Amino acid sequence: MGSETHCEVVASALKSNPSHLRELDLSKNNLQVSGVKLLSAGLESQNCRLETLSRDQLCFCGLSSEVQPLPSERAGADDNKLQDSGVKLLCGFLESPHCRLETLRLWGCRLSEISCASVASALKSNPSHLRELELSDNYYMQDSGVKLLCGFLESPHCRLETLRLRYCRLSEISCASVASALKSNPSHLRELELRNNELQDSGVKLLSDLKKSPHCRLETLRWK
Repeated sequence: MGSETHCEVVASALKSNPSHLRELDLSKNNLQVSGVKLLSAGLESQNCRLETLSRDQLCFCGLSSEVQPLPSERAGADDNKLQDSGVKLLCGFLESPHCRLETLRLWGCRLSEISCASVASALKSNPSHLRELELSDNYYMQDSGVKLLCGFLESPHCRLETLRLRYCRLSEISCASVASALKSNPSHLRELELRNNELQDSGVKLLSDLKKSPHCRLETLRWK
């Protein structure tokens, strides 16, 4: 049975009445864009009760920027070639007042500061329900991208609790941007992950001073 046939079967299950499917894991399949489009038809059904597309739902599925966002509480696109154009499409969903997304993981998706601008803009216009944002292993994002994200962190409507930025070629400049954002608006951020970057001693000091602040709500801070 081919990948598209599998998708047709799953889509049919999502459309069925009653539909009992609550969690779906599609990792490490060669679904391609055509397969995901078939699944989307099932997800759009009023009978669909799916709550979770698991953490690795789209890992190694050969997806590209043509993929439209999937409506769920959790979305992942780890290790796909979404690039900035794909994230721009995804942000159209994030801006929707009907968006209930709580977790967004875009690890290793070849994203740059352009994607950071798109995500920050979408979340500012509609802070939505997003609680976790994973952008690790996006080498082209760099400090300029983090500065754009901090525009969202400074928003009083920000509800983000976890932000992960490993392997993004960040320097002490990013530390300064994050520290400044969290000082102006302590927000709800509880976990900040900045390991495997080039923060230098000056960047680490900024983070350490932030953690000591009585207004800082961070519970977990990783930089090494």
